[in-house]
Amino acid sequence: MAKLFLASASPRRRELLAQIAVPCVTQIAAIDENPLPDEPAVAYVERLAREKARAGLAALSESADAVVLGADTAVVLDGRILGKPADFAESRAMLQALSGRSHQVLTAVALAGGGREAARVVASSVTFRALSEREIEAYWASGEPCDKAGSYGIQGLAAVFVSRLEGSYSAVVGLPLCETAELLGEFGIACWQLPAQR
Repeated sequence: MAKLFLASASPRRRELLAQIAVPCVTQIAAIDENPLPDEPAVAYVERLAREKARAGLAALSESADAVVLGADTAVVLDGRILGKPADFAESRAMLQALSGRSHQVLTAVALAGGGREAARVVASSVTFRALSEREIEAYWASGEPCDKAGSYGIQGLAAVFVSRLEGSYSAVVGLPLCETAELLGEFGIACWQLPAQR
């Protein structure tokens, strides 16, 4: 069976792979994550996922039986990609914009190895209830929004903001498990790699 490498430092993606019992080794390679001029959000997340997988594969000293998984998630509101907030002012502006509205979360997953690559993009719709200024300030003080696209993590404290989700919960967290499992199968990597029973 091919060996899976994860081209991501995200603990959430490691946890999601562990949830479906797929072991992996972290192999990160830096890429430029800036959007290209006039690049649609769907094309952006797929390009980044593919580039992460390729870069991770290229960084391996021995890649004969290796498969590298790259992924990228973008929060999109009115066609605009909301990245990670640089400071409280940016986080506050993002959360105020998301308050009481629906937005799109796009997550791409890509695999590279064995002389080929493949990718999938999953779109989900997330609706926030109205947020108060006090909640936004308290949420920032928790530290959770700092490294999150769109300034929130659905799997954490911000779960209380979400009044509706249409699509894949795991994709909003960072890795669409149904589509990831299908891709892994195409590359000869099984899910549910449970320890042998004695």
